[in-house]
Amino acid sequence: MAKEKIIEKKYSPLRAFTEVFNYSWIVKNIPFFLFLAVIAVLYIANGHMADNRIRKINDTARKLKDLQYEYKTLKSEMMFKSRESEMVRAAQPMGLVMDSTSPYRIKLVSSKVSEESN
Repeated sequence: MAKEKIIEKKYSPLRAFTEVFNYSWIVKNIPFFLFLAVIAVLYIANGHMADNRIRKINDTARKLKDLQYEYKTLKSEMMFKSRESEMVRAAQPMGLVMDSTSPYRIKLVSSKVSEESN
């Protein structure tokens, strides 16, 4: 028997890494890496668009709330100013007074009745 030299290579993490990720493997997987890069860019862009949309929704909700408050304020002022006592008070500087006599009722006499009497 001849003496055979058995040379065992020492295990090192760097050597294992270089065996798996060698140049030919990297070149072969370039399209996949580009695909991953495009997906990452789309993911980031989607996040920015969602943030902008949420910001616009919050801004619109705040404007809507302000308009609702303004509507309620104007409605209450109009209800107050349209009361009879307030209208009389507002008309006094112009020299207008409220008429104390009741209105006249106008009755329409049918035209048939007037033709028969002729």
